[in-house]
Amino acid sequence: MATQRRSVDLVLEGGGVKGVGLLGAVLALYDAGYRFERIAGTSAGAIVAALVATYQRTGRDLHELQSVMASCEYHKFQDATLVERLTGPIGEGTELVLHKGMHSGKYLYEWLGPILAATGITTFGQLALADAGTSLAPYQRYSLVVNTSDLSRRCLVRLPWDYPRYGVPADDQPILDAVRASMSFPFFFRPVEFTPGTGGAVTWVDGGLLSNFPITIFDRTDGRAQRWPTWGIKLSGQPVRNDRPVRTALGIALDSLSTLMGDWNQYDLTDEGVNQRTVFVDTTGVSTLDFSLTGEQEKSLFANGQAAARKFLHQLPPGPVQP
Repeated sequence: MATQRRSVDLVLEGGGVKGVGLLGAVLALYDAGYRFERIAGTSAGAIVAALVATYQRTGRDLHELQSVMASCEYHKFQDATLVERLTGPIGEGTELVLHKGMHSGKYLYEWLGPILAATGITTFGQLALADAGTSLAPYQRYSLVVNTSDLSRRCLVRLPWDYPRYGVPADDQPILDAVRASMSFPFFFRPVEFTPGTGGAVTWVDGGLLSNFPITIFDRTDGRAQRWPTWGIKLSGQPVRNDRPVRTALGIALDSLSTLMGDWNQYDLTDEGVNQRTVFVDTTGVSTLDFSLTGEQEKSLFANGQAAARKFLHQLPPGPVQP
């Protein structure tokens, strides 16, 4: 007789190529007997969240995802036009001016698209939940939430929750399109232009710009006790000191973007006790946009994710764990 799994909701931080560390942590939790009722993800976290949600919905062994992630050829995300290949930085600058991003992001469709299609789950409606016991509104009852940032409306967008705000039916929207929007790191990838049902167009970029780690997204709001915990997985350690002045206008612009996309809220996580329900994966030595990631680095990130999750579980207090 199969052992019944314990329920938990997950929130996965963005982190570019470091996403394999998230999968390592998820599989360690899976091996410890947990089932993931709802998963929210940003950028790389959205990729892993989509894979876990679709595989789990179809009853597949989540361990298969290790080879799925290993099949990703990260360097292909840095696709280049003929002009870029011939002129290097000049061509990249031209692409940035013409298309608002140096790389197209098409490789996500080439790699992740067939994987999702093979599961038979490609739209959010196939991940809808019939859950009368939640405090989430009916339009929020899905097992996957993908975060992106709307530059036109200047707001965080939680997909599929917020599709009705754009006048389109949430159930019909492709999961892959939402993930592509969530990973649109400004200037590096071209942003996504989404057409609302009412006409016009809006510009979506990486969800990490506004909320890279929305740990409270599934918390109850009706005052009742949580049925199960929400745990987060972060691709970073504790705050790193880098005490140096920023002396140029360009430096301020670039560091401002890095701060928005980075770990600006780490101190608050500690002060508010959120760290007590967060798995911290050590990703030292690997940068978010290092698309020349080696096989050894991938293995190290995966192992670090596994170790971090096991340490987290070992430190849990006895009895029910609540956020």
